[in-house]
Amino acid sequence: MKQQTALLVDSGIDVPSSIINEYGIYSLPLKIIYKDREYSDGVDIQAEEVYKNLSVEIPKTSLPGAAEAMGILDAIKAQGYENVLVVTLSSGLSGTYNMVSLLTKDYEGLNIKVIDTKNIGIAGGMVAIQAAEYIREGMDFETLVKKVSEVVPESKIFFCVSTLEYLQKGGRIGLVSSMLGTALNLKPIISCNDEGIYYNVAKISGRKRSLDKMIDLAVEYASKGKRYNLAIVHGGAVEDAAKVKDKLLAKLSKYKNIFEGQISPALGVHTGPGLVGVGVQLLDN
Repeated sequence: MKQQTALLVDSGIDVPSSIINEYGIYSLPLKIIYKDREYSDGVDIQAEEVYKNLSVEIPKTSLPGAAEAMGILDAIKAQGYENVLVVTLSSGLSGTYNMVSLLTKDYEGLNIKVIDTKNIGIAGGMVAIQAAEYIREGMDFETLVKKVSEVVPESKIFFCVSTLEYLQKGGRIGLVSSMLGTALNLKPIISCNDEGIYYNVAKISGRKRSLDKMIDLAVEYASKGKRYNLAIVHGGAVEDAAKVKDKLLAKLSKYKNIFEGQISPALGVHTGPGLVGVGVQLLDN
């Protein structure tokens, strides 16, 4: 018999809901906190609502609830699973990885391993999707953990934001210079470094030139492998994302899968409207 392994992800790695449903992935939502109410990321609040209200109030975000996480583990155990692989967003950007690691350390009745993607959004999501495929293939748990750990460094996200205001106010600025002059109209291209912290990949003047440079960086990264998965994501920037997709696919046609969609509401809190991002995952040759 195949070992029964459940996959649990947090909402900060943006696994598309269609894939969550297809593979039966369990999801742990981050929290979005307004003065008068707390929401669960992507459950009872959507990104459009966050953007619409930013001029009135910039909410705070928080870790998933510990009680909620324990409840999900209890449900997984009740379903008869033996193992749980938990895939989280970067520990350099969120305390979710550490929180879940502590919670699961002494949990009885399940063999649990937590993996830090060192990444954000769909770049982390593609790691989880790969894990889901391995589980479907019947991979044993020990090999699964090893293989998924090995694919973590193969995913990269490049994104542009309209303003650094929200990253700065949310304390998620990382190594990105918050002093980039608006008078120069500099639009940094941001990614996560090896420690999973935001940094400037390039500083380009103007929105269009910045998006074009982002595409070039994605093409350069994809050239490191013969096969790759792609993702085009946005934060309330449908038209720009569509243009980026057309230009990207004109240069990168040998992809296995392509993932598209809007980033999660919790990520939208920290980036504001106007984000466009491209993710690339190198695959085994």
